[in-house]
Amino acid sequence: MVATSNYKVVGTRPIRPDGTDKVTGRAQYGGDIRLTGMLYGRVKRSPHAHALIKSIDTSKAEKLPGVKAIVTRADFPQHPTGVGELEEGPVTPLPYLFDRVIAGHKARFKGHAVAAVCATDPHIAEDALNLIDVEYEVLPAVTDVREAMADSAPIVQEELRTWTISPLDRAQDDKPSNIASHRTFTIGDVEKGFAEADVIIEREFETSRYHQGYIETHNAVAFWNQDGNLQVWTSTQGYFGVRNSMAELLQLPISQVTVNMVEIGGGFGGKLQVYLEPFAALLSKKTGKPVKMWMTRDEVFEVTGPTSGSYARVKIGAKRDGTFTAMQGYLAYEGGAYPGAPVFQGMNGIFAPYDCPNQLIDGYDVVVNMSKSAAYRAPGTPASMYPSEAVINELADELGMDPMELRLKNGSKQGTQRANGGRFGAPIGNIEVMQAMKDHPHYRSELSGEYRGRGVSMGFWGNAGGESSSSASINTDGTVSLVLGSVDIGGTRASLAMQLAETLGLTMDDVHPKIVGTDAVGFTGNTGGSRTTFAGGWAVQELADQMKAKLIERAAKIWDCQPDGVTYGDDGVLRGPEGKSMTFKQLAAQLPRTGGTIDVGATVNYSTQGPAFGGHICDVEVDPETGKVTILRYTAVQDVGTAIHPSYVEGQIQGAVAQGIGMALSEEYFLKDGSMVNPTFLDYRMPTALDVPMIDVELVEVFNPGHPYGVRGVGEVPIVPPLAAVQTAVNNALGTKMTSLPLSPRVVLEELTKGE
Repeated sequence: MVATSNYKVVGTRPIRPDGTDKVTGRAQYGGDIRLTGMLYGRVKRSPHAHALIKSIDTSKAEKLPGVKAIVTRADFPQHPTGVGELEEGPVTPLPYLFDRVIAGHKARFKGHAVAAVCATDPHIAEDALNLIDVEYEVLPAVTDVREAMADSAPIVQEELRTWTISPLDRAQDDKPSNIASHRTFTIGDVEKGFAEADVIIEREFETSRYHQGYIETHNAVAFWNQDGNLQVWTSTQGYFGVRNSMAELLQLPISQVTVNMVEIGGGFGGKLQVYLEPFAALLSKKTGKPVKMWMTRDEVFEVTGPTSGSYARVKIGAKRDGTFTAMQGYLAYEGGAYPGAPVFQGMNGIFAPYDCPNQLIDGYDVVVNMSKSAAYRAPGTPASMYPSEAVINELADELGMDPMELRLKNGSKQGTQRANGGRFGAPIGNIEVMQAMKDHPHYRSELSGEYRGRGVSMGFWGNAGGESSSSASINTDGTVSLVLGSVDIGGTRASLAMQLAETLGLTMDDVHPKIVGTDAVGFTGNTGGSRTTFAGGWAVQELADQMKAKLIERAAKIWDCQPDGVTYGDDGVLRGPEGKSMTFKQLAAQLPRTGGTIDVGATVNYSTQGPAFGGHICDVEVDPETGKVTILRYTAVQDVGTAIHPSYVEGQIQGAVAQGIGMALSEEYFLKDGSMVNPTFLDYRMPTALDVPMIDVELVEVFNPGHPYGVRGVGEVPIVPPLAAVQTAVNNALGTKMTSLPLSPRVVLEELTKGE
């Protein structure tokens, strides 16, 4: 790790400000909200993956004692206008958002909401669901991305037409299709590049849907007051995103919607969409009472958004000396029943670590009869870089080259031209990460034993910037109250408070961060895309600069001199003429006598976030009798720009590695007639602490010049490399070429017994 020794706070490991409340149970989550007269709501969902809705009869449910209100599609504004739902990618158009929340003339996935009911007791609300009669005409469903692309496939969205998007053109087809878009990135001439190659490897790959697996299920409490103002409490990664979606869906002025702060029990990208909030709001409007709703675990699996299942083809050509001559990728992602699969992000990452003059990348966003996909840590990128990295590992074997030497020979760096039309304009840490992997004791160690193998892989994420707002007040005791609007998932209270303390020359204990709802701070983007420590850091830098300027004015007033005669030091000491000096705390105590409290606010919107790279080394052992894969050793190397709080950075990386191992080995959606047959944590096999070893982390710090402290986002990159690292290790252990994930015991045994 490159030390950040020139800082006093940044790079240290203080205790998290919210830690005590969370470990003692005092922290308030969405499920903890209790309001006077509260009612309890449940959602009626389609049992079919694809069906026309002929009629809905709620009369029997309305007569059940304790039932207070029922809402159907007719209770929603029928022609909402607005932008739509913002996630970690393109905006979901409002008509699709509206239809995703509640079905119109047909249900498009198993679990699609068709009505909602509230009652005085949650059990009564559950009973009422069985009394709502819905008449369906079942239609053929399609749940496989390749089948959905065929001309003969059932059409999921009748009005959908394919957009074909290339760097020079954009056109829309005129016939119904399940392909929402076909996008192309290209550089050079791939046919010429393959003609120049001495070795060419082409492979096909598949990945399952993978769920984020957060512990806290989705929940919402809403109270639509008689004055027309709507109050919402919900587990979300973005208070302002929920506010805007609710205003558009319910056709309310944004100023009449308040989303209040509660803690979040995990998200990883899966809590950027609204699901229950609109129902709770309309039920509250009908009853005049607050309404609380939550999902069961099977609803979370079937109704909310996992990442896309995918099909990919990757073809790479190289000369005998290892120089890449051409790289071609074909990516088809299922987006669920609505457009918006993260194929663009996958295309952006697939060949990012490499400098190759000839590249062609095709990406397809495809709708199928399943719940709409959602963001999940580096959305779309694990499924695209898994194929490319796996092929590069195989290419190294074919060439007789060390896998990291091959990568270093072709590694991208500042100035490298990319297939998406851009260049890496600022310093990037790709080569530094590759070199650190090659030099790591794990990589140089000997791995011996039967059925053991080693794999490596690179990962990439472009990171995000965007709008963030904060405010701060200097208190007379010398502390600072910091107000934030970003949901804290990975420790951003601490990372932002640390940057403010560093800039002001204070200690971490002097800054007290507080997260507030939408009425108490300016607009702040979602916590996602690894943007919060970066963007929020710019905001607190602006706050600190404003505070410094005001403190200098106050000191000048006390010393009866001009402000330009006063300086503010990195140690938090103000110095003036004739050797005069005053600490931050000493001056804070005099604020009431020199003009009053100092309050500052800032809204920033920077796009200088800087991409990040990571690389992983994985050793496995396979039991040929059971097919079980055991991770023996795992090392993750990553460029983090500057590690503001190294413990949080390491934790982010370790958690993402565990999730990536789950994608590679055990997690899988089993479907039958469009229904998920394993929607529980018992049958959906997420790794536990018993399934992974201690994950070693090495931090590389290549300063991002686009941030005051060189920050690069860290949370997305480390979920990308595990898929190819594990797959390569397993194939090396067994001498196989398996390409479809997960490599569960069943899959491994089938491969080992093939041909017997």
